[in-house]
Amino acid sequence: MIKSLNKLFAKSSQTVGIELSPERVNLACLRKQRQGLKLEAISSAPVPEGVFENGQIADPPAMAEIIQQLLTENKIKASHVISGVPGRESIVRLIPVPAELDDQELREMVLNHEAGLYLPYPREEADVDYQKLGYFVDEDGIEKVQVLLVGTRKDIVDTYIRTFEQVGLQVKALEINSFALIRTIREQLRQFGPQEAVVLVDIEFDSTEIAIIVNGVPQFSRTVPIGTYQMQTALSRAMSLPPSRDIDLLLGMTIPATSMDGGKTGQTAVNPGMAAMMRVLGELTDELRRSIDFYLNQSENLEVAQIFLAGSGGGIAQLDEFFTQRLSLPTTQIDPVSALSLQIDEEKFSPVQRPGLGIVLGLGMREV
Repeated sequence: MIKSLNKLFAKSSQTVGIELSPERVNLACLRKQRQGLKLEAISSAPVPEGVFENGQIADPPAMAEIIQQLLTENKIKASHVISGVPGRESIVRLIPVPAELDDQELREMVLNHEAGLYLPYPREEADVDYQKLGYFVDEDGIEKVQVLLVGTRKDIVDTYIRTFEQVGLQVKALEINSFALIRTIREQLRQFGPQEAVVLVDIEFDSTEIAIIVNGVPQFSRTVPIGTYQMQTALSRAMSLPPSRDIDLLLGMTIPATSMDGGKTGQTAVNPGMAAMMRVLGELTDELRRSIDFYLNQSENLEVAQIFLAGSGGGIAQLDEFFTQRLSLPTTQIDPVSALSLQIDEEKFSPVQRPGLGIVLGLGMREV
């Protein structure tokens, strides 16, 4: 098994976290300070089209060049890196196994038997890791242990390793992006009880990752192929503007606070760009509703207590109010900088951009 994944849940000694995405490369370095954290460096660089596509690194040399530029600009001399892969390229499953198994038997069962039942590709093509969680008694009165199983295709992992090796970085740990995001907001998650589910909606460039979390553990995950690029494209087309990967125009919009009537408000009726963007947002909320309904239909005595918006699209002004109205569920835009009590230059990362830092800060936190 690849070294970068066999420590998936373990702490390491490196302090540089790097997030790779179709839109940007984000970097963060944190260290422990008294009872909190100190942000030593945080930076971001745009990613040209064709470098990172469909959740994978398509051009490792070009991606390595961007990473090297960030390291040089921030005067960071690191030998190891913590990074993450998108949820769409991984499987995350909670599985029950007999409680009487010793550690070696558990490992054998999970990695060589159970993993093959859940992977959508041959077991030999996957890097797999697991974490033993708590014990419980099933409906037949049998004690079992809950195990969190995670798997990613080896070719995806190998591409990350080769990319970072080109800039002299060894991958110390490679985890799922949603895990890093959960680490960032873990204090907020602790306010919810065992019967309260939290929905984490990570709106990224070309997709949205949905994770339903109970007791800090992801219970359900799904990728929806709607992200900021789809919103930006709809906005540009309706306003007769050329297509662009730059989402500054999108992030400068404010979602109308009034209730929707047939997809139009007084504002959208005279603003075709806003109307087009909100149609895309309507599709996204419909997909989110289907995911929530599906999960709740499989679960007993659970309720959704909160929706958290994250990612590069999570900070659009009044998007939380739009989700609250459409889904009748309390929705909050996360601010990972405030959540971790960090100091950051607002000229470098405005409040509307902060939700997009949740993953990289979680990666940087992994070892502190």
